[in-house]
Amino acid sequence: MAPPLSGLLETCLYVEDMERAKRFYREVLGLATLLEEERITVFRMPDNTVLILFSRGSTLEPVETPGGMIPPHDGGGPAHFAIGIPVDSVDAWRRHLRDCEVEIESEIAWPKGRGHSLYFRDPDGHAAELATRELWVR
Repeated sequence: MAPPLSGLLETCLYVEDMERAKRFYREVLGLATLLEEERITVFRMPDNTVLILFSRGSTLEPVETPGGMIPPHDGGGPAHFAIGIPVDSVDAWRRHLRDCEVEIESEIAWPKGRGHSLYFRDPDGHAAELATRELWVR
């Protein structure tokens, strides 16, 4: 039997233009920066997780830290991530995205009243989803 888990801690996206990506996540999603360096920007999420942006190709070599080595990693192509939103905020998010000139690519009212999703793209083409938490409640 596996030892216990405490939840997902971080989600990483790889971006071509860090300044453009930072502006998008600050202005459109209202995220606050926790850490900002040349190759990495970390945003605090409301649930004490983090969203990490890496400059694409900047993590292909191991990174030595005082506590040990971070193994190399990278990603190519559009990724998908979803951020939970309150049920009563779907209309507000729809208006906010339009006000920010972010096109809603798809909207889904999930069967049996199991949530609602708004899909859009970030500047690097990643498929972003704002979803009510009922989506995965059984």
